[in-house]
Amino acid sequence: MEDAPPTLPAPIDRTYHHGDLRNALIEAGLKALAHQEAGELSLRALARELGVSANAVYRHFESKEALLSALAAEGFRRFARSQADARNDTVSGEVATGLAYVRFAQLNPALFRLMFGGFVHAGQGGELQGAATEAFAGLLQDSMAPGQRVGEGPIDEATLMRALARWSLVHGLSHLLLEGQLGLFGADPQGLIPAVLRASGMASGMASGVASGVAQPGQARSAKAQTGKPSRKASS
Repeated sequence: MEDAPPTLPAPIDRTYHHGDLRNALIEAGLKALAHQEAGELSLRALARELGVSANAVYRHFESKEALLSALAAEGFRRFARSQADARNDTVSGEVATGLAYVRFAQLNPALFRLMFGGFVHAGQGGELQGAATEAFAGLLQDSMAPGQRVGEGPIDEATLMRALARWSLVHGLSHLLLEGQLGLFGADPQGLIPAVLRASGMASGMASGVASGVAQPGQARSAKAQTGKPSRKASS
């Protein structure tokens, strides 16, 4: 009697539908952005990673741009939470949120570029627009006079200008740090961040130790004293 043929493993069912595929794709996309830029993401690659068919993916995201929009929206939600945590956990909220802004960019460079890149304007969807608006509401709140709350009346021009000035400062710092440009000013570029916030007036009430994980202003001054002025010939 001949031996029965060996039992082969059942083929992978590529039509399998994940229980919460949309959120699983977003999480997988965010994970991928930890080591590659948004332009390198592939829906088919994410489908293979999750063990689902490409058709199943396209039922949730009709295009790569739709996925990128969802990733940017989730980025803004996480960014808003990090700002709220910084605002609630320290005495000097304005400084803490400024430092948290820069830190978010450092920890999530590809996601940060996606959130604030030209794609956001080209692919404005309801979810993305709402998440971005909510994130900016926190910046507006930080720029309001004591007792004022976002949503309780029109935003006056002075408050809007303060918010845009603060945003420009921390956003510019974030990009300069990501591109390595602050290295021109000393061996410890991160030490410059709280010093710049102090010089801008944002850090007038900065409490000792608020910049957790970031060098204190004295370190930045020491580094600057050692290196002197940066060369004017340095490229941008």
